[in-house]
Amino acid sequence: MKRAYIHIRERTFMKIGIIGAGNIGATLARKLATSGHAVKLANSKGPDSIRALAGDIGAAAVSKEEAVRGVEVVVLSIPLANYRDLAGLFNDVPDDVVVIDTSNYYPFRDGAIADVDGGMAESVWVGSQIGRPVVKAWNAVLAATLAEKGQPEGVDGRIAIPVAGDVAKAKAIAIELVEATGFDALDAGGLAASWRQQPGTPAYCTELAANELKEALRSADRSRAADNRDALIKEFFAAGTSLTHDDMVARNRAGTAAPKS
Repeated sequence: MKRAYIHIRERTFMKIGIIGAGNIGATLARKLATSGHAVKLANSKGPDSIRALAGDIGAAAVSKEEAVRGVEVVVLSIPLANYRDLAGLFNDVPDDVVVIDTSNYYPFRDGAIADVDGGMAESVWVGSQIGRPVVKAWNAVLAATLAEKGQPEGVDGRIAIPVAGDVAKAKAIAIELVEATGFDALDAGGLAASWRQQPGTPAYCTELAANELKEALRSADRSRAADNRDALIKEFFAAGTSLTHDDMVARNRAGTAAPKS
């Protein structure tokens, strides 16, 4: 009888700070802690407000100042407009600490941001606010997808997540962590091209396998993205709670598809 061998990738356990304890931040904290990483979790209200949540997750509740100390990775999972509040937070953080941005720009929530409206990629703008480059990851996935649809490596049809960044080592670490949360990580190029995974594009919250995601990134139309984003938000608000998760994925796919000629 032929014996089957399974190759298990060597894993590196890291110290990770997460700022933002909403649906995405808390889910990442849970998944990364479960994977063996040492996780500190912070929010805007202070550690006492999330101590029970952090305990349930297996993370330490800390202030945002503590979240960036003594770690190898910082994950930022807050509304885009709130990055202005982080100015100076990274002044004393070593340059080799990887910073990952999961945010997206929604003008109805964030207010108008002129640079982004003018074409600056969201995560390039984030880097300008905190004074250092970031890697963009986990932004193009719905919270329920992140929480419920991760699969072991090698499973057919495993959902892929785009990862964009300009620093090769930082992007490699982000890719490793995305894989640890149960998704294939697809290198989406540099930050300047990360508009291809922003809201209103075919790669955004459409639950695609890696080969499909690669094509979605390639086919993105920058001139249509903001209009697609705003039309979909209007549609989702109008539907209220009647939409299932699968409905939302299907509407994202339909609403960002290239127009038929």
